[in-house]
Amino acid sequence: MAYEIKRFAFDGTIDADGHVLEPPDLWEEYLESKYRARALRIRVDDEGYEYLEIDRQPSQRSRRGSLGLLGAMGEEDMRPRPERRYADNIPFGACDPVERLNLMQQENLACTLLYPTLGLLWEAELADAELSLAYCRAYNRWIADFCRDSGGKLVPIAQLTLLDVEGSAEELERAVRDGCKGAWINPFNHTRIIHGDPRHDVLFAQCVALDVPLAIHPTFTPHGAAEGIFDWPSQGRAWGEAIWLRAIVQQALISFFSLGTLERFPQLRLGVLEAGSGWIGALLDRLDAFSASLNLKRGSATQIFQQQCFISGDPDETAAPYIIDHVGPQCFTWATDYPHPDHPHTWVDDLDRYARTLSADTRAKVLGDNVRRIYRLTDV
Repeated sequence: MAYEIKRFAFDGTIDADGHVLEPPDLWEEYLESKYRARALRIRVDDEGYEYLEIDRQPSQRSRRGSLGLLGAMGEEDMRPRPERRYADNIPFGACDPVERLNLMQQENLACTLLYPTLGLLWEAELADAELSLAYCRAYNRWIADFCRDSGGKLVPIAQLTLLDVEGSAEELERAVRDGCKGAWINPFNHTRIIHGDPRHDVLFAQCVALDVPLAIHPTFTPHGAAEGIFDWPSQGRAWGEAIWLRAIVQQALISFFSLGTLERFPQLRLGVLEAGSGWIGALLDRLDAFSASLNLKRGSATQIFQQQCFISGDPDETAAPYIIDHVGPQCFTWATDYPHPDHPHTWVDDLDRYARTLSADTRAKVLGDNVRRIYRLTDV
């Protein structure tokens, strides 16, 4: 769907969490040969609907026919249909680096950090650690190639898995050598080991050694909304899942305080993406009330968050701008989430309103300077 491209008023602005729509044959092309028969791929069923195939099995989480809606930003009709094919519905700049740079120039974006789309869907249904890491490696090699000739304006972020933290630590080193400026993990773990657990320390140590940040990004999860507590009716399940995702991101973040992870790794830079940002003030207030029992040595939870953490907000948030200076303006970034359908294409108008509520100094940090510092971006 075509829409009016608007130009943002403030120069030097960086999108901290944009997305790509990966080519359908990415994993067949970039996986090592031993895994190629088990590649993530798009198939078509007997009725003409596309579906995602994960390790030779049809996805149970992705609705058949829904892949063609992944770039349907701003569309009102979101019904899957056989004629709505993934490859035919890729918006401008979502799968072509030259187009993306053109779009960014028109919108006055200095830089965009890039995350996957199909890559957000598969790990909920794949508990095989070896294949999961292979899927990550394939994507990371592709996104590094996608960004390579952009002059630093397109920034690749490596996908990792907690199913194999030693392997992910090794892959992070390779990916950083290849140009990746940070890494992300999803908000759940098939092993049920929560994120801040010491059994994941090898990955955190590698992030510190390589001087790159680690972020938690929402994905499909293997669990339903409030599973074990409520049975969500079908007409409300999608909204329940969308809201509940924020709750598990918050649980993952809390574990880094309650398990002493940020104390063990005082140089670790930890981020929370695509879960809103207005809630962080209330969460930190609650953590501060328990600071003594958490045995925090370097101050309150808020103080440690201010020193080591960052969070990305949406342009259409209305309460978040009023808590930024209270929590710490050095901790906040923003993101378009382009081209995903749950975020409007009117981000320029929304972010303009957001930005003008901030002081000049805070605005400069939130719009771009924080991302430059956190990700060590020296050329944009």
